[in-house]
Amino acid sequence: MLRLDRRSGVPAFRQIQDQVRFLVASRVLGPGQALPSTRAMAAQLGVNPMTVSKAYALLEREGLLERRPGLALVVRARETPEHEAARRSELQAELRSAVFAAEKLGFSLDEALAIYREMLAENQGASP
Repeated sequence: MLRLDRRSGVPAFRQIQDQVRFLVASRVLGPGQALPSTRAMAAQLGVNPMTVSKAYALLEREGLLERRPGLALVVRARETPEHEAARRSELQAELRSAVFAAEKLGFSLDEALAIYREMLAENQGASP
């Protein structure tokens, strides 16, 4: 489910936090869905369990995850306006580097938008 890039310079806990946040915003992980245990996720990613625990605790503090005594950590149900804001924020974060690249490569706004629209159309055509 998650992958770490050990050469990115971004701490592992932050990569976990960002990826879980993205999976929730994209609805891959839905409300009430359980996350792997701290130990299971640590084993899967090859990190110390405290690294996963830190990421989970930060996500819980954000209100994204919910801890229930004796049960798995789950994705907290979110209201639609909050969810839409989170989805928008995730897309903006993903597009920042593309905006920077378009600017540095000298593309006009219309050219960059045309390329983006073309890629979206190609991707939708590839979906089952």
